[in-house]
Amino acid sequence: MLRTLRSRLTAAAGAAALVGTLLTLGPPAQAAVPATIPLKITNNSGRGEPVYLYNLGTNLATGQQGWADAGGTFHPWPAGGNPPTPAPDAAITGPAAGQSATIRIPKFSGRVYFSYGQKLVFRLTTGGLVQPAVQNPSDPNRNILFNWSEYTLNDSGLWLNSTQVDMFSAPYAVGVQRSDGTTVSTGRLRAGGYSGFFNALRGQPGGWANLIQTRSDGTVLRALSPLYGVETGALPRTVLDDYINRVWQKYATSTLTVTPFADQPGTRYYGRVSGGVMNFTNGSGTVVTSFQKPDADSVFGCHRLLDAPNDAVRGPISRTLCAGFNRSTLLVNPNQPDTTSAGFYQDTVTNHYARKIHAQTVDGKAYAFAFDDVGHHESLVHDGSPLQAYLTLDPLS
Repeated sequence: MLRTLRSRLTAAAGAAALVGTLLTLGPPAQAAVPATIPLKITNNSGRGEPVYLYNLGTNLATGQQGWADAGGTFHPWPAGGNPPTPAPDAAITGPAAGQSATIRIPKFSGRVYFSYGQKLVFRLTTGGLVQPAVQNPSDPNRNILFNWSEYTLNDSGLWLNSTQVDMFSAPYAVGVQRSDGTTVSTGRLRAGGYSGFFNALRGQPGGWANLIQTRSDGTVLRALSPLYGVETGALPRTVLDDYINRVWQKYATSTLTVTPFADQPGTRYYGRVSGGVMNFTNGSGTVVTSFQKPDADSVFGCHRLLDAPNDAVRGPISRTLCAGFNRSTLLVNPNQPDTTSAGFYQDTVTNHYARKIHAQTVDGKAYAFAFDDVGHHESLVHDGSPLQAYLTLDPLS
């Protein structure tokens, strides 16, 4: 997740900062975002184990990687090694079941991890922090129940989300108290949604149940994302081939129109497949970018053959394609992106992981793949002058 969503949160925050700069001669500016804001963590999990919190990321003022303590003070990581060396213990004691605790988060682009029963293991290489990677059987965190939220806090405000891009695990909701005192939240599962998701995944033919990881004591720990399912062999690499092939066949004889910016309806690109390559042209007929036929890895990860750089043309087209493939809307709608979810995940070949997560959330929103924000279907809260942020640990039921 870090390689995709984090970069887009930072890009969004940077774009907002640029807009703010351009508007300095206009209306009075909103109140400045303080150096830290409170994050209230409420433990509604019903679990009796101790909870450990971690606030890890990049200091936006210095570009340094490190961690923040409960008071929001930043601590840069020391030099790592090869092989990796143990990172300093950055754990913050979290609230007991039924209790709340408040920490302060600084201007960061990072993650707030939480774990049940055991502290997480972090190590440092010469290139920086090694994040948990539980798709690896030897990862020291594989048998720990944990999850994380991602956020960016900068001079333009707070962006905070719940994420399932890497895995679906211990449930939680996020929220923000806005400058006017109102509170918005997202990410909460329906009653019974946690077990409902796993039961639904177990019932999905085609190897989808293989995404589930269970501890030796029977505890269900998580479901890996289909990207990691393909990478580890839990899902066959051909799992999306039928749909991808049908898309390529359709647009060999018809045109796919992409309007990537909701606020720029006149900016359109037109895709046609020729010689096995989908070429996109602008309104003048000039080819602006091209895509080889993707595979499941590229679709689930929104990378490789569907790489999405932070530019004004290829990235926006690619993210639209990625969303259309994951939601299986490209065959039924030649005008992308879709703005409503009514037609999502209707093909028998689709991202069933994402489909089942969205079905279990109260508001239908989730970050089940990297560009789930196309059309604003992501579980994200934002405010330009946040008073307080919230992270609520929900029941595993």
